[in-house]
Amino acid sequence: MLAETIAVGSEMLTPFRQDTNSLFITERLNEIGVKVAFKTTVGDRMEHLVSAVRTAAQRVDIVVIMGGLGPTQDDLTRQSVAEAMGIHIRRNADIVADLYKRFAARRMSMTENNAQQADVLEGAHVVPNANGTAPAQWLDTVFGGHRKILMLLPGPPLELKPIFDQECMPRLREALPQRFIAMRTLKAAMIGESACDARIAPIYKHYPDVETTILAGGGDIQLNLICEKPALDIAQARVDELAGRIEEELDELIYSTQGESLEEIVLLYLGMKGATLAVAESCTGGLVAERITSIPGSSRAFLGGAVVYSNELKTLFAGADAGLIEQHGAVSAQVAKAMAEGIRKKTGATIGLAITGIAGPGGGTEEKPVGLVYIAVAHGKEIEVVEKNFASFSTQSTRERVRTLSAQAALDMVRRRLM
Repeated sequence: MLAETIAVGSEMLTPFRQDTNSLFITERLNEIGVKVAFKTTVGDRMEHLVSAVRTAAQRVDIVVIMGGLGPTQDDLTRQSVAEAMGIHIRRNADIVADLYKRFAARRMSMTENNAQQADVLEGAHVVPNANGTAPAQWLDTVFGGHRKILMLLPGPPLELKPIFDQECMPRLREALPQRFIAMRTLKAAMIGESACDARIAPIYKHYPDVETTILAGGGDIQLNLICEKPALDIAQARVDELAGRIEEELDELIYSTQGESLEEIVLLYLGMKGATLAVAESCTGGLVAERITSIPGSSRAFLGGAVVYSNELKTLFAGADAGLIEQHGAVSAQVAKAMAEGIRKKTGATIGLAITGIAGPGGGTEEKPVGLVYIAVAHGKEIEVVEKNFASFSTQSTRERVRTLSAQAALDMVRRRLM
């Protein structure tokens, strides 16, 4: 059983608005064994809307159309669905009367254009909207010789979500054959997408009933495993079996088996060990601290840290000796180790983490190029330091890339240390 979401609104095609409703709809549909095969965003033009609806009705079983049900000239969803599906629209007098009552209750006069919200597709069931004036519509029809279910939902999430949960989900459960989807998300750190796939493709290709997708970015790999079966336990067993084999292959590279973020896992390990962490960051500018403190309850294990860009502050706040910096340079293994140990001692943390590097796009030399980063972890009497080169092929993206990968690598070093 396949579905498609269609987000309606020209504002969704600008850099300033984002379709979040489709994420909610996808999650809910997956719960009842429906896969979302396509997500479409379309502007407020009649011909484009008609094409989008008709295309969706031709290729999926369920179409969820979000937005375009309001009172203005650019709210064209009802008319577009009617034309695409070859059905008529009729104005519902009861809905018009209810609209007048709602406006009167707020001591407002209703303009005539509001009445178009009472236009109902022939054969559709009207779904009341307790949080807005535009009712939703549920259409169970035949198109191209096949059964199709179309839902016309208001765009504002505060209206869409309760309508879908309270009205559409019960109808879908009643209308559809029972199917179940099991999902698992595995995450790995600091391995390239191609390198990861080269290792796990020979495994997942033997599970054609489990859809395996790889998402990569910022030193993070996310493996999504999805399986649809008539019974949840059967689907879950297949997903878990494949997940187990992938975990065996990638071993320590896997940091999460249930979709947790790397910072969540680091905090979990710190809590399990009764340990605390403090950071001294140069080129990352506090990015590690920001990621950690974005997790609720992080104060139980994260003591804090310092952003030490200047050499003076590397000495003052992170305890790196000025002579050491002068001898080896601020971007060096020796200074990274001194910063990690210094911040650990100054804060009393169990673990001290330090990052120093050249984020670019300028500031590099032949000896120390842009992208060169040193990361150090001080734990007990041991201080581990690694040298990384996170240079990018594009100078425009170098700075962001270096900072992102440095923070990811640093958190992963702490995780491995705690293991």
